[in-house]
Amino acid sequence: MADGPMTLFGESPEDPFSAAHAALAVVDHRGVVTGWGARTEDLLGHRAEDVIGKPAAGLLVAHRDLDDVARAAADCVRGHGWFGVVPLLHRDGRRVHVGIRARRVTRACAPPEWFLVGADAAEVVQWETDRSVLDGLFRRSPIGMAVHAPDLSVLRVNRAVARIAGIRPEQAVGHRTGDFIVAADAETVEGRLRQVLETGRPMIFTEQSCRLRSDPTHERYVSVSAFRLNDPAGRVLGVTQLVEDVTERHRARLRLALLNEAGTRIGTTLDVATTARELADVLVPELADCASVDLLEPVSRGEEPSQDAFGPVRRCALRCVVPGAEALLHPVGHRIDFPPDSPRARCLTEKRPFLVPHGAGPTGLAAVARERAGDGPDPGIHSLMLVPLVARGLVLGLAVLWRAERPEAFEADDLTLAGEFAARAAVCIDNARRYTRQHQAALSLQWRLLPAEVPDLPAAEVARQYIPAGAAEGVGGDWFDIIPLSGARAAFVVGDVIGHGIDAAATMGRLRTAVHTLAELDLEPEEVLSHLDDLVHRLAAEQEAGSHDFPNDQVTGASCLYAVYDPVSRRCVLARAGHPPPALVTPDGEVTFPDLPAGPPLGLGGLPFEAADLELPEGSVLALFTNGLLQPAAPGTDVDTALARLAGQLRADDRPLPELAKAVVDALLPARPLDDVALLLARTRVLGPERVATWTLPSDPRAASSARNLIAGRLAAWQLDELAFATELVVSELVTNAYRYADGPVTLRLIRGHSLICEVSDTSNTSPHLRRARSTDEGGRGLFLVAQLTERWGTRYEREGKTVWAEQPLPVS
Repeated sequence: MADGPMTLFGESPEDPFSAAHAALAVVDHRGVVTGWGARTEDLLGHRAEDVIGKPAAGLLVAHRDLDDVARAAADCVRGHGWFGVVPLLHRDGRRVHVGIRARRVTRACAPPEWFLVGADAAEVVQWETDRSVLDGLFRRSPIGMAVHAPDLSVLRVNRAVARIAGIRPEQAVGHRTGDFIVAADAETVEGRLRQVLETGRPMIFTEQSCRLRSDPTHERYVSVSAFRLNDPAGRVLGVTQLVEDVTERHRARLRLALLNEAGTRIGTTLDVATTARELADVLVPELADCASVDLLEPVSRGEEPSQDAFGPVRRCALRCVVPGAEALLHPVGHRIDFPPDSPRARCLTEKRPFLVPHGAGPTGLAAVARERAGDGPDPGIHSLMLVPLVARGLVLGLAVLWRAERPEAFEADDLTLAGEFAARAAVCIDNARRYTRQHQAALSLQWRLLPAEVPDLPAAEVARQYIPAGAAEGVGGDWFDIIPLSGARAAFVVGDVIGHGIDAAATMGRLRTAVHTLAELDLEPEEVLSHLDDLVHRLAAEQEAGSHDFPNDQVTGASCLYAVYDPVSRRCVLARAGHPPPALVTPDGEVTFPDLPAGPPLGLGGLPFEAADLELPEGSVLALFTNGLLQPAAPGTDVDTALARLAGQLRADDRPLPELAKAVVDALLPARPLDDVALLLARTRVLGPERVATWTLPSDPRAASSARNLIAGRLAAWQLDELAFATELVVSELVTNAYRYADGPVTLRLIRGHSLICEVSDTSNTSPHLRRARSTDEGGRGLFLVAQLTERWGTRYEREGKTVWAEQPLPVS
């Protein structure tokens, strides 16, 4: 009869202590060997007849190991059984470590004996290790393990899987995965396990949803690895899967991915409203079912917010995936007022996000979510949070997020994530607000520096288009101008200051003022450009000297095209400084780009400019533009292609000039041009002989009298008799001055345009000056009379001599 609970033989065929593999021996109470098995002879080399009847200690144990064996024997005697590893002597004298299980055997009327089962220690240790690992996997492992039969029914699960499912391990046996998790997730799990069974290829660290049927609203993700089970013959026994709950890791990875996505999707432009929409698009549906972004009123306009962080807000963005929810919410653009004790006010003043609790009171979830009164359906909002938009210590507004269709309520981690989104968006919104304020200031400055209206000219019909650059590029230094000149002529100007922003706009304003001043002097186009070149060079030198105070305020150069058209002679004189040539459209629709001398850009200094003289048929269209109009339609497009596109838009078009100008920019420019664009179209007019009278007067004291008679006759023919008296006085004074101070003949010209123009030309370069005559002076009052009788007067110099002119308004018919 065997005493004690120890099992001598292993239950598994692979167990080294199994009956098929174990070495057997029997030792009596005196330590004498009384039994010896064949496997024992194989293990230690001793034959049964050499061992039976002899003391085991003297034969099988080396002298140095006697103490260890004695202690093991004493432990065995004290108990009913024993297990351990002891060193024994092989027949050839070497030591062999043997794992031994000992159990006391008692028989009636006989002293006890010890039945020993042994195996090679290496095999025993490996087997025990394997058994410990297997026992640990099923009893103590934190990683779940489930063993499935070929039909995917559960054979065994460990405690970790049971904890995930909320059951005891034995309750899972015989069930399917779909008995514990929702159908959609179970279908995914079993589909992947079948693939492992069929192919034999393991599945490693595959994440999947694992929502329990007992709590389907609770989001749970697990990482699954699986491998097929085969017996030594290759027969498929089933599949084992290792399961780890990675819900928190999955959520953290999703949050990180959302943050990364937010970094690329929020702040793509410098526009406040666009940035607010981008924030709402990131929040929904990834984090919430509905999100609104409300900015303080000043912020929505690009202005500085109030320091108390309170006031009405303007809805700038709304994104919702819940049907019918818009009926509860204010639309985009709506101004929202709320009391100081409301949750929105607390969010703004305390500058912190918080979850709104359930409740029907004035501060509860229902009151905050339903912004508008109405009988619309309840969308089932169950979770809501408010997040302030704070950047650089300034409160800009807030975002409101809620869930209705997603069953999970907002948690603290969601509040933190929403706060991260809001912080990033707030910085972008503040950048956009600051840029908007600067951009609007620069744009306002630029528009104020440009001509407000197109003057009505006798020389040409004019239309213009000015398109500022897109918001990211900022306003530039492009400008245009139409300047009425003496003699019914007109100057057309386009220019471009290098750079963008307020500095470029301010420099453009200085150049435009200079052009006006130079134009008033009636200088030739090339002379105007020379003076402008000197000005830009001087401005650059001045700014370089003060660059330590304003390092970004630097003029690096400019380009300009200056043209003067005379409707009497049909001559157009043009000069350019580093600027594209104009387009010329003749009345028959032919489009050319005159080959004008290029000229260096303004600011280089010391280089000459040349002019070209063109004779234009009546009705010709002169198109002056800045290089922004030649933006490529596609990457790789060259300037010639852009010019061809421009010519195609200008060719044979009889539309009104303003419509033609708009059609050109609409056809050639993208929605957000990269550079400013100025386009000036002038359709030429001609003042024919019926509107111009020219006489040559001899150098004779009677010239003034002759001039008065000629003027009187022409004004009578033009039915302008009421202007005769003043005009005769003006002509008499101007002709008398020419006779007195010049040599040679005097030319008198009368032009009837939008005003009555009287011109007297002589060969002298002496300029008349208006002066204050004393009461005792006999002369010096002539030009004073001219200034009083005319709307304006002046002098222009030509290559040979000068012309003094005066203009009078025509009577209103």
